[in-house]
Amino acid sequence: MKKRTHWVVLILTGIFISLACNLPLQRQMAAISALELQQTLQALDQTKTPGALPPEENSLADAATDVFQGLATATGESEPPLPQATDLTIDQDGFQTYYAQSGDTLPVVSKHFDVEPFEISSNEAIPAEAYLTPGQVLVIPNKLAEPLSASAILPDSEVVFSASLLGFSVPEFVEQSGGYLSTYRENVKSESLSGAEIVQRVAELTSTNPRFLLAFLEYRSGWVLSQPGDPSDIAQPIGFNITGQDGLYAELSLVANQLNSGYYGWRLGSLTDLKFTDQSTGRLNPHLNAGSVAVQRLFSFFYSKARWSDVLYGAGGFSELYQSMFGDPWERARIVEPLLPAGLQQPLLELPFLPGERWSLTGGPHYSWNAGSPRGALDFAAVTKPVGCEASPAWATAPAPGVVVRSGEGFLVLDLDMDGYEQTGWVLFFMHLASEGRASDGSIVQTNDRLGHPSCEGGNSTGSHLHLARKFNGEWIPADGPIPLTLSGWETVAGEKNYAGYLHKDGQIVTANPGGPRTSIIVR
Repeated sequence: MKKRTHWVVLILTGIFISLACNLPLQRQMAAISALELQQTLQALDQTKTPGALPPEENSLADAATDVFQGLATATGESEPPLPQATDLTIDQDGFQTYYAQSGDTLPVVSKHFDVEPFEISSNEAIPAEAYLTPGQVLVIPNKLAEPLSASAILPDSEVVFSASLLGFSVPEFVEQSGGYLSTYRENVKSESLSGAEIVQRVAELTSTNPRFLLAFLEYRSGWVLSQPGDPSDIAQPIGFNITGQDGLYAELSLVANQLNSGYYGWRLGSLTDLKFTDQSTGRLNPHLNAGSVAVQRLFSFFYSKARWSDVLYGAGGFSELYQSMFGDPWERARIVEPLLPAGLQQPLLELPFLPGERWSLTGGPHYSWNAGSPRGALDFAAVTKPVGCEASPAWATAPAPGVVVRSGEGFLVLDLDMDGYEQTGWVLFFMHLASEGRASDGSIVQTNDRLGHPSCEGGNSTGSHLHLARKFNGEWIPADGPIPLTLSGWETVAGEKNYAGYLHKDGQIVTANPGGPRTSIIVR
């Protein structure tokens, strides 16, 4: 059925301040809120036909993985036993058992279950703020009447840009699949990109898993394994149908943005409910992992509550499609998870400039990569002339030894474990580095080695500065939280809003301020 055309007003609510930055998703799509998406998508045709499945490969995962409690703790031979369905039953006193998952903290788990932290108990010590040990058994009062499905869809490692991708080639998969995507090309910022290149670029920039992007594209359009059945699908293959946001790159960017919003919203405890296209709502099941919540939330934008469960879990649904395309994701998870293991600590990092130089903390914790990602980034600007958007004469330097695994339009990715894979271990992400003088791919650097000059390249910026964020095992890490971003002993504390916050060390405080007053100056 031909899709209807919809108009939507995009309300840009970003903070316009000097030396602030917005990282680029095509045409500032990241400014679209969840409410605006609901308003845009609720009128979409709900009879869209998913891509065809090879009939002999429509197998479901082992029934034991339907309830996800602790599977994310699986790491090779140290895998804990899979839970039984009875683990979800409520005992006579109204309590239930929960197995802590990768990335859980006590405050977040309490929000998931709608209880107070003091109501959660365990035979082991429960840290107040730090990450819980994956697999730790918690006993929690049951206060949620009828949450949505507890059946897991995907492990976390299949949603973020994780080590499960090692050995997987997007171009090879797309070519072998032989669908419309293998012949598709699109101009993105005056650069002609193939369909595979678009998928890879969106995945890398947003740190989302290209397998998921391919499967979701196939489910919504049939582009990967076959040909689009409706000419209108060419402009809007996913079906967001936002005027002026045509093409695969724009729509996949929005998919990744909203997938991240669900993933990190669950990680941070800010997401607890879903709203469907029929305006009905549902409480997310607290036993789910972040990856499954992210997928559930994304699908809620496109389907009514009545259809949502069948679309995800039913015969011919997304779960079957994913496994038919890529095999068993839970087997891959057993090798690479947990993504955030117990006892995880940040390596020693120095401020990203040379000792004795005066820089300003122009931005406190804000989005690592556009809305949807956590507030994991800080902004620094050198106290030099000229000002504005000319490349600074100062040098941004390496906070730790590493190898440059990827660099491009204003950005640079530094792999600290030096294995050459962005999907593993600690990785630092820099933005707004000028092309001239920027360290090239494959460069091995030591602490204090030059990476490049702060500039306005690579995004919307009102002044030359450096944007710095962290990832671990492909997952964006908040600048404030269980593992605060600490540079030369200066620890990050987030403010209530984006770009607000401060660094503190030995009783000293440096407050983020885009205007660069004396209170924002920091000297390493």
